[in-house]
Amino acid sequence: MTIIDIKAITVELPQAFDQRWSRLPGIQVDGRRITIDPAEYFFRFESNTWLVADWELVESRLLEVKETIERAVEQLALDFIKAHGESTPDAARVLSTAYEVYAYLLRDEHLAGLGLPHITAEHLRMLREAATLMALNKVELNGHISNVGPCWFFPAATSVVFDLDDEMDGMLDEVYHGGWFNEHRRIESVKAHAALGGRLVHGCQSVPDQSGGVVAPYGASMANFRDDLAAFKAGWIEQVYAHRANPAA
Repeated sequence: MTIIDIKAITVELPQAFDQRWSRLPGIQVDGRRITIDPAEYFFRFESNTWLVADWELVESRLLEVKETIERAVEQLALDFIKAHGESTPDAARVLSTAYEVYAYLLRDEHLAGLGLPHITAEHLRMLREAATLMALNKVELNGHISNVGPCWFFPAATSVVFDLDDEMDGMLDEVYHGGWFNEHRRIESVKAHAALGGRLVHGCQSVPDQSGGVVAPYGASMANFRDDLAAFKAGWIEQVYAHRANPAA
């Protein structure tokens, strides 16, 4: 485990997060205020800079732009990041930006088209919160995974925080996967994640196996990413599950 020396991360978001996030080590929730102690929260924390772009610019200059036969949506996003992305050491800015990204991508209007009748607006809220925290994870251009927190492992983290059983955790992960497999949502995702400096990638198949999701820069080595992920995930998933309030859930 590698943890660089960094002071606590504090952010105040537009809406309160579930108090039960405090079940995970190193995170405290007080209404809209979230405080994270990197030394306790992260499994690996080697980088304290992130690439971001202002969400307002993404909204006004990218979300409504249509791809063409000359410029695919990925090229639109990459060009936008090159023009507007900037490196920041401000983790609070990353979290605030991520909150806006996932408030857009996991908005309630998607419920009718998911084909998952057991998923409610409350479940989308859970995903928005987990995805916001996920944005502090990081992949380098060489594919090395430099930052890993509990929200890399979506079903494990939501199981701990929201007392969900394995079936419901898997269903939440299916909603998350829809950002890769439903083309309408994938196009939205490609554009929106430009605000977080890259594209959303994962290492699993459609069936959830907790290989996670992270916003990786365009051009990152996916071969190295795959190998690094395979080496660490099993042990850290167990550590997340160890914080279940009801271990039998």
